[in-house]
Amino acid sequence: MADNSQKMSYHAGEAKGQAQEKASNMMDKTCNAAQSAKEYMQETGQQVKGQVQGAADAVKDATGMKK
Repeated sequence: MADNSQKMSYHAGEAKGQAQEKASNMMDKTCNAAQSAKEYMQETGQQVKGQVQGAADAVKDATGMKK
């Protein structure tokens, strides 16, 4: 039969494993959130770029600068 120190050691190892699993899951979630934010910002940047280009073309058309 296991003595108290062996039981405590087992439970400490079990708790450590659970904490590591939780930390790993949190890191995965953080990485996924960062990737989603990056993709969102890239899409937004492309939309803004298109809008600026459209505005520049409209100004060129209005001023007769577009050939």
